[in-house]
Amino acid sequence: MAQTKILIVEDEEDVLELIRYNLEKNGYLTEAAMDGRVALEKVRSVSPDLILLDLMLPEVDGLEVCRSVKKEPKTAGIPVVMLTAKGTEADIVAGLEMGADDYVTKPFSPRVLMARVKAVLRRKDSETDTDTRVIRVHNVEIDPGRHRVLIGGEAVKLTSTEFNLLKFLASRPGWVFTRYQIVDAVHGADYPVTDRSVDVQVVGLRKKLGEAGKYIETVRGVGYRFQETI
Repeated sequence: MAQTKILIVEDEEDVLELIRYNLEKNGYLTEAAMDGRVALEKVRSVSPDLILLDLMLPEVDGLEVCRSVKKEPKTAGIPVVMLTAKGTEADIVAGLEMGADDYVTKPFSPRVLMARVKAVLRRKDSETDTDTRVIRVHNVEIDPGRHRVLIGGEAVKLTSTEFNLLKFLASRPGWVFTRYQIVDAVHGADYPVTDRSVDVQVVGLRKKLGEAGKYIETVRGVGYRFQETI
């Protein structure tokens, strides 16, 4: 844990120092940036293991920082936890669609924030260590190691959340999952996403998959499943 580097991107100095204090008390190394432009420079120069990212930033806003991090192959695998006073469902969905891995609203409890950080890092380690099996169902190929999805041999660009959602459903064709099971699997327990947010994510994923979107089936009154091969 002592070697785990976390980049804090926060323009309020008091909040930044509170986060830094709690992270370092828990054994993490920290770097800090107070605007989006500096944050992007530090992502490239220090290669953090996780980014704590405020949305309301000078120079470059947090959503744009997240988008830039997630679109670059060298940085796409870095988990991003958004930390912001914006707590509406629309803001949560926007963050997830940009590829954020978790979302914590202000004011926050330092203990809750630390728990979220540890959970995201555990998921990252778990995916790196064990979740590399290539999944092939119908004409869909999901390669967790390369973070790549092919539909009929053609690459499809997905956000981190969309990729994890598709991987979770396609890894167990025919199994029906509730929305809460999906949230727990993709983001971890107690993640602040509503049923409606899950539905919005599924709609967006189906759209990106094109014809293959039909394989994600809605089970009325329950949730979703990935269609079995016959």
